[in-house]
Amino acid sequence: MTSALAVRNEFGSQQTTTALVETASTAVAAQAKAMVEARYIMAMQRPRNWDQVRQTLLRECRRPSFAHNKSAYYRKPIGQGVEGLGIRFVEVALRCMTNVLVETTMIFEDEGKEVHRVSVTDLESNLTYPLDVRVSKTVERSKPMDDGSFISVRKNSYGKDVYTVPANEDDLLNKRSAQISKAMRTLGLRIIPGDMQDEAEAIIKSVRMDEAARDPDAERKKVADAFAGIGVKVADLVTYLGHPLDSCSPTELVDLRGIYGAIKDGEATWKSVMENKAEQSGGTPADGKSADGKPGADPKQKPACTDESFKKKALGWKKAIESGQKTVNDLIAMIETKETLTDDQKMEIASWGQAPTEGN
Repeated sequence: MTSALAVRNEFGSQQTTTALVETASTAVAAQAKAMVEARYIMAMQRPRNWDQVRQTLLRECRRPSFAHNKSAYYRKPIGQGVEGLGIRFVEVALRCMTNVLVETTMIFEDEGKEVHRVSVTDLESNLTYPLDVRVSKTVERSKPMDDGSFISVRKNSYGKDVYTVPANEDDLLNKRSAQISKAMRTLGLRIIPGDMQDEAEAIIKSVRMDEAARDPDAERKKVADAFAGIGVKVADLVTYLGHPLDSCSPTELVDLRGIYGAIKDGEATWKSVMENKAEQSGGTPADGKSADGKPGADPKQKPACTDESFKKKALGWKKAIESGQKTVNDLIAMIETKETLTDDQKMEIASWGQAPTEGN
């Protein structure tokens, strides 16, 4: 607290009084302390019920509009594919959990970058996970600024110049939001119990698979339209799949939707998708031809699963799905590490994950 003279001017007179004035920093500190104390007091008075959290969260995951959200679940084109829950799932899960505090504070800024500290705190266990996020104030463009200036230039994979230029307000806002969202997702997943994540993931994938199996034509159109919105043509999808889009299996449609989510959220690019596809096929280019331009066999091609072999193993596989030991996608992925399934076989496996009918 500091003393200050307050002077009051009136017509024909001047009055001087002494007043106590709080400094701005003291007021801000007191306000912050009160807010922190209030949050912890509310957390103690209204503790979460984990059973209720689980029921509410899984109910959200069963909603088709949420399960099909590109940011609820994504699939990165790394190796055989890296799948994960996205920022939309984390936001919903933290809201269902209650008593979780997410804070973002800028701790450094200069002409070239910003550094934001993102932290997620479980108020009930007093557990905090922080992460510092660096956001550069530059973007890459195909041409320099209007006045011809640029910060640096490089050649892209097509041999064309790519210029690094200062970001405008909109560019910086988008970069900042994307980086902070990624940090929130990473930290939030450390707070959300792992068993709930596993259950939610299985439900989301099941909803997507059911939708694709129920009406594959409608789902195919939705996927094609979604990719068109990010500049990926149907011809590109055909090249990636190796067959026409209208012969996609439900599993392939689900995988494509996951890849779309990863690209849309900035986790991948279509170029990286195709490069990973080539690597997984033993270096064979995406067009399926060898270095001399002739069709070549994939050296890593797995043997096909015969109808006889499928019938022998179907009972055990079906029990694994019905008992909850494996999801449809997990089972198909496991089988195809050793042998290749036909589209009809994948369709039959997908049907096992749907609600049982009377008499089954």
